Amino acid sequence: MSGVRYAFIEAMLKQLPPSASTLRLLDVGGLCGPVLARQRPDIQAQAVSLIATHWQEAPASAAAVVGCDLYLSHALLRAAHNALRPGGRLIVVQPLETMDAHERYAERLTQAGFVRLLIEPALNRAGLLLRGEKPHTTGDTLARVRQTADADADALDLSGYRGRYLHLLVQQTPNKPAWRLSPDEPLRWRALAFQAEDGLRLLAFTSLPKAVAFLQAGVLAGRVRDVNKVAKFPREAAQSWPVLALNLPPEALPDAPAWLDVDPNQAAVPDE
Repeated sequence: MSGVRYAFIEAMLKQLPPSASTLRLLDVGGLCGPVLARQRPDIQAQAVSLIATHWQEAPASAAAVVGCDLYLSHALLRAAHNALRPGGRLIVVQPLETMDAHERYAERLTQAGFVRLLIEPALNRAGLLLRGEKPHTTGDTLARVRQTADADADALDLSGYRGRYLHLLVQQTPNKPAWRLSPDEPLRWRALAFQAEDGLRLLAFTSLPKAVAFLQAGVLAGRVRDVNKVAKFPREAAQSWPVLALNLPPEALPDAPAWLDVDPNQAAVPDE
């Protein structure tokens, strides 16, 4: 593979949807998956044929469908749309196209049912990057959160989790947005935990939707209070934490949760 094509494929990384334990993608033509997986170990790529009829019956469970230098026929676009889960993304790089093709691609993607389109120059205007999203099946935001959260199992073991990040439910003091904090203002983060028989266990979640779904259920049940932030940490930060309870079901949280100080400086900068 040429260095230029490799660079085009890497340009897709920032357009991939947030992942939980695994980001499942269909790789049309088989070029993109190996490149993307080098940067994202959570990716589970399945190569599929350039001939859409060979995989048009794929179940609607992929988080992304990706490809490089594709002819976006109506059949291929419909197959991609059908294979995506609600909110999943089609991401394609076209090395030989320019912004002159913007309207043509926008029309094709719209006719195939994609929304929230992004069509922009890639690699210093040497080509195009296209992104379209499959619509959600509900307008209820809470239902969307639950739907996305269900993609990850409850009570996971960290050793089997391949994702890059963990999310903690945090009580921040002072309770201010980042733009209101002074550069020298002391900041304290306490993460939600609980006392188990084998010691203190920190609550962690494999995705933002998983953390938010737990928080919603916990607040409604009166088991969770005083959380004012969901913070994202690199997986490596967990090495300094006590035993984790990963994706604990809300009903399993004791009535009297505990708190554990964590370092805000270890938190990840949002990548999307």
